[in-house]
Amino acid sequence: MKPESNHLRERVAMNFTLKNIPNDIYEKIKVRAERSHRSINGEIISILGETVMARRKSAAEILALADELRSHTKGVVTDEFISRAKREGRP
Repeated sequence: MKPESNHLRERVAMNFTLKNIPNDIYEKIKVRAERSHRSINGEIISILGETVMARRKSAAEILALADELRSHTKGVVTDEFISRAKREGRP
């Protein structure tokens, strides 16, 4: 009897082989895996999951994040403030 949908595949982990990974990419994955207390394989699965399963943030979520970031700054950043900072920062 054949399954009617892909629900059998959803439960079975698939194997995949990565070849010819450049050393600089491998080293970055290795460092990231160590920080996360994961194996290299676990880290690659995590990276793929974050990338493939990522969802777009809603406007409300983006505004909430902007409000949170603003709460950590002093005052309002205006065009005049930026222009003055540029002028003062130049020799």
